[in-house]
Amino acid sequence: MKTIVFQVGIAALLIAIATGCIDPKDRRPGLRLTGDLVNEEIDDWSFSDAHQEIYLETQTAYLIPHSVTTVCAGLGEKLYVPTIYFEGGEWPDKFWNANVESDPQVRLEIGGKIYEREAVVVEDPAEFQVAIQALAAKYPFWKEQLSKPMSERPDMAMVRLDPRSS
Repeated sequence: MKTIVFQVGIAALLIAIATGCIDPKDRRPGLRLTGDLVNEEIDDWSFSDAHQEIYLETQTAYLIPHSVTTVCAGLGEKLYVPTIYFEGGEWPDKFWNANVESDPQVRLEIGGKIYEREAVVVEDPAEFQVAIQALAAKYPFWKEQLSKPMSERPDMAMVRLDPRSS
């Protein structure tokens, strides 16, 4: 009996992986994102302001997509995603960050549409400030963080989601 239950469980997992039907939700990660692929260049991400959460898909080393729920801020043709717990200039021990470090090609799902992008860590302090100000304008949490002294803010990085390079 245990063997049959195990086999049914494995079969269900393989079907879910093959169909990519596990979407991320809150802190639970998912697999491949689904939606209509947008091929046009985006020169104004302000439509993302209507979405409090978006989904970001990365590629794992074992070729199974890994997607997470995150927040974003759009500024004209630039779209930013924060990642907290960035420690001393090193990527944090988060699965999606490690995936981006090894393969920066990502997919986003915003409002049922898929956008293929390239994740780039923002290293310019001025651009970082602009991006965090945009997050603060959209989300109370980030506004609260900006009111704190630098020493009390979470260690973090900002990721800019650029068009994919050819």
